[in-house]
Amino acid sequence: MPKMKTHRGLAKRIKVTGSGRLKRRNANLSHILEKKSPKRKRRLSGESDVHKTNEKAVRRRLGI
Repeated sequence: MPKMKTHRGLAKRIKVTGSGRLKRRNANLSHILEKKSPKRKRRLSGESDVHKTNEKAVRRRLGI
């Protein structure tokens, strides 16, 4: 049986922390920024955890 290949597009977008948690970038911060408040842009600038309902699927595609 061949090994599962890593989904390279997803691997470039998801980071695995030392404790094994999955981190991702927040959406809605690439364009149309004038109408968004500074508070909203600050909140979106950080990283978030991958939601627990998606974590199993993401790990499978990463080959973890």
